Amino acid sequence: MSRKIQKILIRQKTLMEMLDLSSSGFYELRKRDPSFPKPIKDGNSQQAPAFYVYEEVRCWLIDRMNARDKQDS
Repeated sequence: MSRKIQKILIRQKTLMEMLDLSSSGFYELRKRDPSFPKPIKDGNSQQAPAFYVYEEVRCWLIDRMNARDKQDS
């Protein structure tokens, strides 16, 4: 069964607030975890706003919690 992805976009700044991460902490997380969802850039410049698909982030968090729970048991 495939997951139906809801395409609700959230800004990178909002995601950092939701995860309670500073800019440097957020970039470190993206660097060390290749499974972290990739951003959607609104333009080609480095300063272009970055958005994330909310459902992809939610699934990533669920996967992390499941991995943690497997380690605890």
